[in-house]
Amino acid sequence: MNPFKAVARLLFFWKKPRAVVPVVRLSGVIASSSQMRRGLSLEGVEPQLKKAFAMRGAKAVALIINSPGGSPVQSALIGKRVRDLARKGNVPVLAFCEDVAASGGYWLAASADEIYANAASVIGSIGVVSAGFGFDRAIERLGVERRVYTAGTNKMILDPFQPEKEADVVRLKSLQAEIHEQFITHVTDRRGGKLAGEHEDLFSGAFWTGAAAVKLGLIDGLADCRGMVTERFGEDTDLVTIEPKKRLFGGFGGLPGTLVGRVVDDAVDVAVERAHMARFGL
Repeated sequence: MNPFKAVARLLFFWKKPRAVVPVVRLSGVIASSSQMRRGLSLEGVEPQLKKAFAMRGAKAVALIINSPGGSPVQSALIGKRVRDLARKGNVPVLAFCEDVAASGGYWLAASADEIYANAASVIGSIGVVSAGFGFDRAIERLGVERRVYTAGTNKMILDPFQPEKEADVVRLKSLQAEIHEQFITHVTDRRGGKLAGEHEDLFSGAFWTGAAAVKLGLIDGLADCRGMVTERFGEDTDLVTIEPKKRLFGGFGGLPGTLVGRVVDDAVDVAVERAHMARFGL
């Protein structure tokens, strides 16, 4: 042992170590890093999660969630990683929802042991949605002839430049139903004993305020992170925010063309985030 640390320990042996709760913020649209630079993905958040759960003496890990959802795969991957780390470290997980924890955002919240929100938070939207556009009439009016050649009868399923086919929609709805059932299973596994609403209503894709979500058993109460942590673990508890690693420009990262590309990508990501938030009136 370092002699200086040994002396310090002897001199301050009467001082109790302060309680600590690491905080990881999960904000934004849930998407793989290849789809959105600003997307919330397992790849992007795992270093923070590992650091939070590895912190010595942590009373709990707090997740501050502000997400309208997104990729069901990334939602499931992040949620599973939270549960794996919690079991390994035997650390309770507390989720605190801010503006919105809907769809995949609620999947993340349900991965915690307890969920809290503001009375005006948007909670729920336990469902699956797919959206797109049909351009077949537009290109016909423009006199554009599209030529696509495939091997495989279903390779062009739901092509936006061809008339919609009923068989394609049936196949999509079957896929959605399977993913929806996975979502329902996750929520009932995590909160089955607490849910108070009707099954058809809870899992219809509807969403509620935090105040209503308490009555439905979707969340455990109305509280903010600092207030709940102080109440649970004492006034001297330190909240330690685990920040993501900052991206540095390296090599040719500072070239004007590259910078313009990044600005454009960020602008597109912001537009996507706003579109997702608009679904919930935010």
